Amino acid sequence: MNKHQSKEWADRSLASVWHPCTQMKQHEQTPPLAIARGAGAWLYDFDGNRYLDAISSWWVNLFGHANPVIGAALKAQIDTLEHTMLAGCTHQPVVELSERLAALTGGVLGHAFYASDGASAVEIALKMSFHYWRNHGKTAKQEFVCLAHSYHGETIGALGVTDVALFRDAYDPLLRRAHLVASPDARGAQPGESSADVAARALTEVRALFEARHEQLAAIIVEPLVQCAAGMAMYHPSYLSGLRALCDQYGVHLIADEIAVGCGRTGTFFASEQAGVWPDLLCLSKGISGGYLPLSVVLVRDSIYEAFYDDEVARGFLHSHSYTGNPLACTAALATLDLFKNEDVLASNRAKSATLAKHMAPLASHPKVRHLRQSGTIFAFDVQLGQQVSAQAAGAFARRFFETGLRHELMIRPIGRTVYFMPPYVLTDTELELLAWRTRATLEYVLNTYE
Repeated sequence: MNKHQSKEWADRSLASVWHPCTQMKQHEQTPPLAIARGAGAWLYDFDGNRYLDAISSWWVNLFGHANPVIGAALKAQIDTLEHTMLAGCTHQPVVELSERLAALTGGVLGHAFYASDGASAVEIALKMSFHYWRNHGKTAKQEFVCLAHSYHGETIGALGVTDVALFRDAYDPLLRRAHLVASPDARGAQPGESSADVAARALTEVRALFEARHEQLAAIIVEPLVQCAAGMAMYHPSYLSGLRALCDQYGVHLIADEIAVGCGRTGTFFASEQAGVWPDLLCLSKGISGGYLPLSVVLVRDSIYEAFYDDEVARGFLHSHSYTGNPLACTAALATLDLFKNEDVLASNRAKSATLAKHMAPLASHPKVRHLRQSGTIFAFDVQLGQQVSAQAAGAFARRFFETGLRHELMIRPIGRTVYFMPPYVLTDTELELLAWRTRATLEYVLNTYE
Protein backbone atom coordinates (compact mmCIF):
# COMPACT_ATOMS: atom_id res chain seq x y z
CA MET A 1 0.00 0.00 0.00
CA ASN A 2 1.18 3.47 -0.81
CA LYS A 3 1.15 6.21 1.78
CA HIS A 4 -1.77 8.62 1.45
CA GLN A 5 -4.01 6.07 -0.31
CA SER A 6 -6.52 6.50 2.51
CA LYS A 7 -6.97 10.19 1.61
CA GLU A 8 -7.36 9.33 -2.05
CA TRP A 9 -10.16 6.84 -1.37
CA ALA A 10 -11.84 9.18 1.10
CA ASP A 11 -11.80 12.01 -1.47
CA ARG A 12 -13.21 9.75 -4.16
CA SER A 13 -15.91 8.55 -1.76
CA LEU A 14 -16.97 12.12 -0.99
CA ALA A 15 -17.25 12.82 -4.71
CA SER A 16 -19.55 9.87 -5.40
CA VAL A 17 -21.01 8.22 -2.28
CA TRP A 18 -23.87 9.56 -0.17
CA HIS A 19 -23.06 8.11 3.26
CA PRO A 20 -25.84 6.94 5.62
CA CYS A 21 -26.85 8.71 8.81
CA THR A 22 -24.40 11.49 7.98
CA GLN A 23 -24.40 15.24 7.48
CA MET A 24 -22.09 15.18 4.49
CA LYS A 25 -20.89 18.75 5.04
CA GLN A 26 -19.13 17.61 8.24
CA HIS A 27 -16.83 15.51 6.11
CA GLU A 28 -15.19 18.69 4.89
CA GLN A 29 -13.37 18.72 8.24
CA THR A 30 -13.42 14.97 8.96
CA PRO A 31 -13.16 12.77 5.85
CA PRO A 32 -14.62 9.25 6.06
CA LEU A 33 -12.20 6.61 7.26
CA ALA A 34 -11.13 4.55 4.23
CA ILE A 35 -10.90 0.90 5.32
CA ALA A 36 -8.73 -1.40 3.24
CA ARG A 37 -9.13 -4.68 5.12
CA GLY A 38 -10.10 -6.34 8.37
CA ALA A 39 -8.60 -9.12 10.46
CA GLY A 40 -10.07 -10.33 13.73
CA ALA A 41 -11.13 -7.40 15.89
CA TRP A 42 -9.08 -4.92 13.83
CA LEU A 43 -9.76 -2.72 10.82
CA TYR A 44 -6.87 -1.34 8.73
CA ASP A 45 -6.81 1.73 6.50
CA PHE A 46 -4.90 2.04 3.23
CA ASP A 47 -1.95 3.64 5.01
CA GLY A 48 -1.50 0.69 7.36
CA ASN A 49 -3.04 2.26 10.48
CA ARG A 50 -5.18 -0.05 12.59
CA TYR A 51 -8.35 0.48 14.64
CA LEU A 52 -9.91 -1.84 17.22
CA ASP A 53 -13.50 -2.32 16.08
CA ALA A 54 -15.18 -1.75 19.45
CA ILE A 55 -18.64 -1.41 17.90
CA SER A 56 -18.52 -4.45 15.60
CA SER A 57 -18.99 -2.26 12.52
CA TRP A 58 -22.48 -1.07 13.50
CA TRP A 59 -23.13 -4.05 15.80
CA VAL A 60 -23.02 -6.75 13.11
CA ASN A 61 -19.56 -8.36 13.17
CA LEU A 62 -19.77 -11.00 15.90
CA PHE A 63 -16.73 -13.16 15.19
CA GLY A 64 -14.20 -10.76 13.78
CA HIS A 65 -13.32 -9.69 10.27
CA ALA A 66 -12.20 -12.29 7.74
CA ASN A 67 -13.44 -15.10 9.96
CA PRO A 68 -12.17 -18.36 8.42
CA VAL A 69 -15.21 -20.47 9.38
CA ILE A 70 -17.79 -18.14 7.83
CA GLY A 71 -15.53 -17.42 4.87
CA ALA A 72 -15.06 -21.12 4.09
CA ALA A 73 -18.81 -21.78 4.28
CA LEU A 74 -19.52 -18.95 1.85
CA LYS A 75 -16.81 -20.08 -0.57
CA ALA A 76 -18.35 -23.55 -0.69
CA GLN A 77 -21.91 -22.24 -1.10
CA ILE A 78 -21.09 -19.73 -3.84
CA ASP A 79 -20.14 -22.56 -6.19
CA THR A 80 -23.33 -24.46 -5.39
CA LEU A 81 -26.23 -21.98 -5.34
CA GLU A 82 -25.88 -18.22 -5.09
CA HIS A 83 -29.59 -17.35 -5.28
CA THR A 84 -33.05 -18.56 -6.10
CA MET A 85 -36.38 -16.90 -5.51
CA LEU A 86 -38.14 -18.08 -2.36
CA ALA A 87 -41.63 -17.63 -3.79
CA GLY A 88 -42.51 -21.09 -5.06
CA CYS A 89 -38.99 -22.43 -4.44
CA THR A 90 -36.91 -23.39 -1.44
CA HIS A 91 -33.34 -24.48 -0.74
CA GLN A 92 -31.29 -26.28 1.89
CA PRO A 93 -29.69 -23.30 3.72
CA VAL A 94 -33.01 -21.51 4.36
CA VAL A 95 -34.68 -24.72 5.58
CA GLU A 96 -31.82 -25.61 7.91
CA LEU A 97 -31.58 -22.06 9.26
CA SER A 98 -35.32 -21.90 9.94
CA GLU A 99 -35.22 -25.24 11.76
CA ARG A 100 -32.22 -24.26 13.88
CA LEU A 101 -33.67 -20.89 14.86
CA ALA A 102 -36.96 -22.51 15.84
CA ALA A 103 -35.05 -25.05 17.93
CA LEU A 104 -33.28 -22.22 19.77
CA THR A 105 -36.72 -21.04 20.94
CA GLY A 106 -37.70 -24.54 22.03
CA GLY A 107 -40.10 -24.66 19.10
CA VAL A 108 -42.20 -21.80 20.46
CA LEU A 109 -41.43 -19.57 17.47
CA GLY A 110 -41.80 -22.22 14.83
CA HIS A 111 -41.91 -20.31 11.55
CA ALA A 112 -39.40 -17.91 9.98
CA PHE A 113 -40.07 -15.14 7.45
CA TYR A 114 -37.01 -13.57 5.82
CA ALA A 115 -35.94 -10.10 4.69
CA SER A 116 -32.65 -8.26 4.30
CA ASP A 117 -32.35 -5.70 7.12
CA GLY A 118 -33.66 -4.80 10.53
CA ALA A 119 -36.10 -2.11 9.50
CA SER A 120 -37.67 -4.50 6.99
CA ALA A 121 -38.07 -7.11 9.73
CA VAL A 122 -39.87 -4.56 11.89
CA GLU A 123 -42.15 -3.63 8.96
CA ILE A 124 -42.95 -7.30 8.46
CA ALA A 125 -43.76 -7.83 12.15
CA LEU A 126 -46.05 -4.79 12.23
CA LYS A 127 -47.84 -5.88 9.05
CA MET A 128 -48.20 -9.44 10.32
CA SER A 129 -49.77 -8.28 13.55
CA PHE A 130 -52.19 -5.94 11.77
CA HIS A 131 -53.13 -8.60 9.20
CA TYR A 132 -53.50 -11.30 11.88
CA TRP A 133 -56.16 -9.29 13.65
CA ARG A 134 -57.91 -8.51 10.36
CA ASN A 135 -57.99 -12.21 9.46
CA HIS A 136 -59.59 -12.83 12.86
CA GLY A 137 -62.26 -10.23 12.16
CA LYS A 138 -60.89 -7.71 14.68
CA THR A 139 -60.41 -4.94 12.16
CA ALA A 140 -60.32 -2.16 14.78
CA LYS A 141 -56.96 -3.41 16.09
CA GLN A 142 -54.75 -1.18 13.96
CA GLU A 143 -52.68 0.76 16.52
CA PHE A 144 -49.19 0.13 17.87
CA VAL A 145 -47.31 0.96 21.05
CA CYS A 146 -43.62 1.66 21.55
CA LEU A 147 -41.40 2.85 24.37
CA ALA A 148 -40.23 6.43 24.82
CA HIS A 149 -36.86 6.96 23.09
CA SER A 150 -37.23 3.71 21.17
CA TYR A 151 -35.62 3.07 17.81
CA HIS A 152 -36.80 0.40 15.40
CA GLY A 153 -35.58 1.54 12.00
CA GLU A 154 -35.91 4.30 9.45
CA THR A 155 -38.36 3.03 6.86
CA ILE A 156 -41.80 4.65 7.02
CA GLY A 157 -43.50 1.93 9.06
CA ALA A 158 -40.55 1.47 11.39
CA LEU A 159 -40.30 5.22 11.96
CA GLY A 160 -43.89 5.15 13.17
CA VAL A 161 -42.71 3.14 16.19
CA THR A 162 -39.47 5.10 16.62
CA ASP A 163 -39.22 7.92 19.16
CA VAL A 164 -35.94 9.54 18.17
CA ALA A 165 -36.66 13.02 16.92
CA LEU A 166 -33.51 13.29 14.82
CA PHE A 167 -34.65 10.42 12.62
CA ARG A 168 -38.40 10.92 12.80
CA ASP A 169 -39.32 14.58 12.66
CA ALA A 170 -38.41 15.35 9.05
CA TYR A 171 -40.76 12.61 7.88
CA ASP A 172 -43.48 13.06 10.50
CA PRO A 173 -46.20 14.00 7.97
CA LEU A 174 -45.72 10.59 6.33
CA LEU A 175 -45.99 8.58 9.54
CA ARG A 176 -48.70 6.79 11.40
CA ARG A 177 -47.63 7.54 14.96
CA ALA A 178 -47.72 4.89 17.68
CA HIS A 179 -48.72 5.32 21.31
CA LEU A 180 -45.76 6.09 23.57
CA VAL A 181 -45.30 4.56 27.01
CA ALA A 182 -42.56 5.22 29.55
CA SER A 183 -39.18 3.58 29.14
CA PRO A 184 -38.11 1.27 31.98
CA ASP A 185 -34.58 2.73 31.68
CA ALA A 186 -32.88 2.02 35.02
CA ARG A 187 -31.17 5.43 34.86
CA GLY A 188 -34.57 6.91 35.70
CA ALA A 189 -34.58 5.44 39.20
CA GLN A 190 -35.77 7.78 41.91
CA PRO A 191 -33.96 7.83 45.29
CA GLY A 192 -34.41 4.45 46.92
CA GLU A 193 -35.71 2.76 43.77
CA SER A 194 -34.18 -0.34 42.19
CA SER A 195 -34.18 -1.14 38.49
CA ALA A 196 -37.04 -3.56 39.18
CA ASP A 197 -38.99 -0.70 40.78
CA VAL A 198 -38.49 1.42 37.64
CA ALA A 199 -39.73 -1.49 35.53
CA ALA A 200 -42.82 -1.91 37.70
CA ARG A 201 -43.56 1.81 37.50
CA ALA A 202 -43.28 1.74 33.70
CA LEU A 203 -45.63 -1.24 33.52
CA THR A 204 -48.40 0.68 35.27
CA GLU A 205 -48.46 3.07 32.31
CA VAL A 206 -48.73 0.15 29.90
CA ARG A 207 -51.59 -1.33 31.90
CA ALA A 208 -53.49 1.96 31.83
CA LEU A 209 -53.09 2.25 28.07
CA PHE A 210 -54.10 -1.37 27.49
CA GLU A 211 -57.18 -0.96 29.67
CA ALA A 212 -58.26 2.07 27.67
CA ARG A 213 -57.30 1.01 24.13
CA HIS A 214 -56.87 -2.78 23.94
CA GLU A 215 -59.69 -3.14 21.42
CA GLN A 216 -57.75 -0.86 19.06
CA LEU A 217 -54.21 -2.08 19.85
CA ALA A 218 -52.53 -4.63 17.60
CA ALA A 219 -49.09 -4.89 19.21
CA ILE A 220 -46.43 -3.34 21.40
CA ILE A 221 -42.81 -3.44 20.19
CA VAL A 222 -39.77 -3.36 22.49
CA GLU A 223 -36.04 -3.95 22.41
CA PRO A 224 -35.56 -6.52 25.17
CA LEU A 225 -33.24 -5.45 28.03
CA VAL A 226 -31.40 -2.68 26.15
CA GLN A 227 -32.79 0.25 24.15
CA CYS A 228 -29.67 0.69 22.08
CA ALA A 229 -30.14 3.93 20.14
CA ALA A 230 -31.60 5.52 23.28
CA GLY A 231 -28.07 5.62 24.69
CA MET A 232 -27.87 1.96 25.68
CA ALA A 233 -30.76 2.30 28.12
CA MET A 234 -30.71 -0.93 30.15
CA TYR A 235 -33.60 -2.26 32.19
CA HIS A 236 -34.68 -5.10 34.45
CA PRO A 237 -35.95 -8.37 32.87
CA SER A 238 -39.09 -8.19 35.03
CA TYR A 239 -40.39 -5.55 32.63
CA LEU A 240 -40.53 -8.15 29.85
CA SER A 241 -42.25 -10.77 31.98
CA GLY A 242 -44.76 -8.18 33.18
CA LEU A 243 -45.33 -7.03 29.62
CA ARG A 244 -45.91 -10.60 28.46
CA ALA A 245 -48.59 -11.00 31.14
CA LEU A 246 -50.31 -7.76 30.14
CA CYS A 247 -50.27 -8.70 26.46
CA ASP A 248 -51.85 -12.04 27.29
CA GLN A 249 -54.47 -10.41 29.52
CA TYR A 250 -55.55 -7.76 27.03
CA GLY A 251 -55.02 -9.57 23.72
CA VAL A 252 -52.13 -7.48 22.36
CA HIS A 253 -49.18 -8.94 20.43
CA LEU A 254 -45.71 -8.63 21.89
CA ILE A 255 -43.03 -7.91 19.26
CA ALA A 256 -39.43 -8.30 20.42
CA ASP A 257 -36.97 -6.31 18.34
CA GLU A 258 -33.81 -8.33 18.96
CA ILE A 259 -32.05 -6.94 15.90
CA ALA A 260 -29.25 -5.44 18.00
CA VAL A 261 -29.64 -7.32 21.30
CA GLY A 262 -30.04 -10.85 19.96
CA CYS A 263 -27.33 -13.33 18.97
CA GLY A 264 -25.72 -13.37 22.40
CA ARG A 265 -25.24 -9.65 22.95
CA THR A 266 -26.92 -9.56 26.37
CA GLY A 267 -25.49 -12.86 27.62
CA THR A 268 -28.14 -15.27 26.31
CA PHE A 269 -28.69 -15.99 22.63
CA PHE A 270 -32.05 -14.20 22.75
CA ALA A 271 -32.37 -11.37 25.27
CA SER A 272 -35.98 -12.41 25.93
CA GLU A 273 -34.72 -15.63 27.52
CA GLN A 274 -33.57 -13.71 30.59
CA ALA A 275 -37.18 -12.88 31.42
CA GLY A 276 -38.32 -16.46 30.90
CA VAL A 277 -40.82 -15.43 28.22
CA TRP A 278 -41.20 -15.53 24.45
CA PRO A 279 -42.80 -12.83 22.33
CA ASP A 280 -45.37 -13.47 19.62
CA LEU A 281 -43.02 -12.16 16.94
CA LEU A 282 -39.23 -11.78 17.21
CA CYS A 283 -37.06 -9.76 14.81
CA LEU A 284 -33.42 -10.69 14.20
CA SER A 285 -30.81 -9.12 11.92
CA LYS A 286 -27.33 -7.55 12.30
CA GLY A 287 -25.26 -10.32 13.92
CA ILE A 288 -27.30 -13.25 12.61
CA SER A 289 -25.07 -13.49 9.50
CA GLY A 290 -21.91 -12.68 11.45
CA GLY A 291 -21.76 -9.31 9.72
CA TYR A 292 -21.12 -10.87 6.32
CA LEU A 293 -24.30 -10.39 4.29
CA PRO A 294 -27.62 -8.55 4.72
CA LEU A 295 -30.18 -10.81 6.36
CA SER A 296 -33.11 -10.42 8.71
CA VAL A 297 -35.77 -12.78 9.94
CA VAL A 298 -39.05 -12.60 11.82
CA LEU A 299 -39.73 -15.65 13.98
CA VAL A 300 -43.40 -16.17 14.81
CA ARG A 301 -45.59 -18.42 16.91
CA ASP A 302 -47.52 -21.12 15.08
CA SER A 303 -50.76 -19.34 15.99
CA ILE A 304 -49.63 -16.30 13.98
CA TYR A 305 -48.70 -18.46 10.99
CA GLU A 306 -51.99 -20.39 11.14
CA ALA A 307 -54.05 -17.20 10.91
CA PHE A 308 -52.79 -16.76 7.32
CA TYR A 309 -53.18 -20.41 6.25
CA ASP A 310 -56.23 -20.41 4.00
CA ASP A 311 -57.55 -21.13 0.51
CA GLU A 312 -58.04 -17.39 -0.06
CA VAL A 313 -54.92 -15.68 -1.42
CA ALA A 314 -55.82 -12.34 0.16
CA ARG A 315 -55.64 -13.93 3.61
CA GLY A 316 -52.02 -14.90 3.00
CA PHE A 317 -49.11 -12.71 4.03
CA LEU A 318 -48.31 -10.96 0.76
CA HIS A 319 -44.90 -9.45 1.43
CA SER A 320 -41.69 -10.17 -0.45
CA HIS A 321 -38.47 -8.88 -1.93
CA SER A 322 -36.16 -10.39 -4.51
CA TYR A 323 -33.43 -11.53 -2.11
CA THR A 324 -35.68 -13.04 0.58
CA GLY A 325 -33.89 -15.99 2.20
CA ASN A 326 -30.82 -15.65 -0.03
CA PRO A 327 -28.77 -18.90 0.14
CA LEU A 328 -25.46 -17.11 0.68
CA ALA A 329 -26.82 -15.02 3.55
CA CYS A 330 -28.47 -18.08 5.12
CA THR A 331 -25.19 -19.98 4.79
CA ALA A 332 -23.36 -17.20 6.63
CA ALA A 333 -26.01 -17.42 9.36
CA LEU A 334 -25.62 -21.19 9.62
CA ALA A 335 -21.86 -20.80 9.98
CA THR A 336 -22.48 -18.19 12.67
CA LEU A 337 -24.70 -20.61 14.58
CA ASP A 338 -22.02 -23.30 14.18
CA LEU A 339 -19.51 -20.99 15.86
CA PHE A 340 -21.89 -20.43 18.78
CA LYS A 341 -22.35 -24.17 19.22
CA ASN A 342 -18.83 -25.44 18.59
CA GLU A 343 -16.93 -22.80 20.54
CA ASP A 344 -19.32 -22.44 23.52
CA VAL A 345 -19.45 -18.74 22.75
CA LEU A 346 -21.91 -17.71 25.46
CA ALA A 347 -19.67 -19.11 28.20
CA SER A 348 -16.61 -17.55 26.59
CA ASN A 349 -18.39 -14.21 26.40
CA ARG A 350 -19.16 -14.30 30.10
CA ALA A 351 -15.46 -14.65 30.87
CA LYS A 352 -14.44 -11.93 28.42
CA SER A 353 -17.10 -9.56 29.76
CA ALA A 354 -15.90 -10.14 33.32
CA THR A 355 -12.37 -9.25 32.21
CA LEU A 356 -13.52 -6.08 30.47
CA ALA A 357 -15.67 -5.13 33.48
CA LYS A 358 -12.61 -5.42 35.72
CA HIS A 359 -10.61 -3.08 33.49
CA MET A 360 -13.52 -0.63 33.18
CA ALA A 361 -14.31 -0.54 36.92
CA PRO A 362 -12.05 2.46 37.73
CA LEU A 363 -14.23 4.65 35.50
CA ALA A 364 -17.11 4.32 37.97
CA SER A 365 -15.41 6.81 40.28
CA HIS A 366 -14.51 9.27 37.52
CA PRO A 367 -16.06 12.69 38.33
CA LYS A 368 -17.44 13.09 34.80
CA VAL A 369 -18.75 9.54 34.34
CA ARG A 370 -22.30 8.54 35.19
CA HIS A 371 -24.10 5.20 35.07
CA LEU A 372 -21.30 2.81 34.13
CA ARG A 373 -23.36 -0.23 33.14
CA GLN A 374 -23.28 -3.59 31.41
CA SER A 375 -25.63 -6.10 29.83
CA GLY A 376 -23.74 -9.14 28.64
CA THR A 377 -21.16 -7.94 26.13
CA ILE A 378 -22.63 -4.43 25.92
CA PHE A 379 -20.90 -1.78 28.07
CA ALA A 380 -21.80 1.88 28.36
CA PHE A 381 -21.31 5.02 30.42
CA ASP A 382 -22.58 8.58 30.19
CA VAL A 383 -20.32 11.63 30.22
CA GLN A 384 -21.35 14.74 32.12
CA LEU A 385 -19.93 18.00 30.81
CA GLY A 386 -19.78 21.19 32.85
CA GLN A 387 -22.60 23.72 32.80
CA GLN A 388 -20.28 26.23 31.18
CA VAL A 389 -20.08 24.11 28.02
CA SER A 390 -22.32 25.48 25.29
CA ALA A 391 -25.04 23.34 23.77
CA GLN A 392 -23.24 23.43 20.43
CA ALA A 393 -19.96 22.27 21.95
CA ALA A 394 -21.71 19.57 23.95
CA GLY A 395 -23.44 18.40 20.79
CA ALA A 396 -20.05 17.88 19.18
CA PHE A 397 -18.93 15.45 21.90
CA ALA A 398 -19.62 12.29 19.91
CA ARG A 399 -17.69 13.50 16.90
CA ARG A 400 -14.76 14.65 19.05
CA PHE A 401 -14.66 11.31 20.83
CA PHE A 402 -14.79 9.37 17.57
CA GLU A 403 -11.96 11.40 16.02
CA THR A 404 -9.82 11.20 19.16
CA GLY A 405 -10.50 7.48 19.46
CA LEU A 406 -9.08 6.91 15.99
CA ARG A 407 -5.84 8.52 17.10
CA HIS A 408 -5.80 5.98 19.94
CA GLU A 409 -6.44 3.08 17.51
CA LEU A 410 -10.08 2.75 18.54
CA MET A 411 -13.22 2.66 16.41
CA ILE A 412 -15.90 4.01 18.78
CA ARG A 413 -18.99 6.06 17.85
CA PRO A 414 -20.74 7.45 20.97
CA ILE A 415 -24.50 8.04 20.95
CA GLY A 416 -24.70 11.64 22.09
CA ARG A 417 -22.67 11.68 25.30
CA THR A 418 -23.06 7.94 25.88
CA VAL A 419 -19.87 6.03 25.19
CA TYR A 420 -20.47 2.34 24.58
CA PHE A 421 -18.78 -0.88 23.51
CA MET A 422 -20.42 -3.64 21.51
CA PRO A 423 -17.24 -5.47 20.48
CA PRO A 424 -16.76 -8.68 18.50
CA TYR A 425 -16.66 -11.87 20.54
CA VAL A 426 -13.04 -12.62 19.58
CA LEU A 427 -11.09 -10.07 21.65
CA THR A 428 -8.15 -11.47 23.57
CA ASP A 429 -7.42 -10.49 27.17
CA THR A 430 -4.72 -8.14 25.88
CA GLU A 431 -7.16 -6.49 23.48
CA LEU A 432 -9.80 -6.18 26.20
CA GLU A 433 -7.32 -4.38 28.45
CA LEU A 434 -6.21 -2.18 25.57
CA LEU A 435 -9.82 -1.27 24.80
CA ALA A 436 -10.43 -0.20 28.39
CA TRP A 437 -7.32 1.89 28.99
CA ARG A 438 -7.35 3.56 25.60
CA THR A 439 -10.99 4.47 26.10
CA ARG A 440 -10.01 6.13 29.37
CA ALA A 441 -7.17 7.94 27.61
CA THR A 442 -9.53 9.10 24.86
CA LEU A 443 -12.03 10.33 27.44
CA GLU A 444 -9.41 12.35 29.30
CA TYR A 445 -8.15 13.93 26.09
CA VAL A 446 -11.65 14.91 25.00
CA LEU A 447 -12.58 16.29 28.43
CA ASN A 448 -9.45 18.44 28.37
CA THR A 449 -10.66 20.07 25.13
CA TYR A 450 -13.68 21.37 27.04
CA GLU A 451 -11.64 23.06 29.76
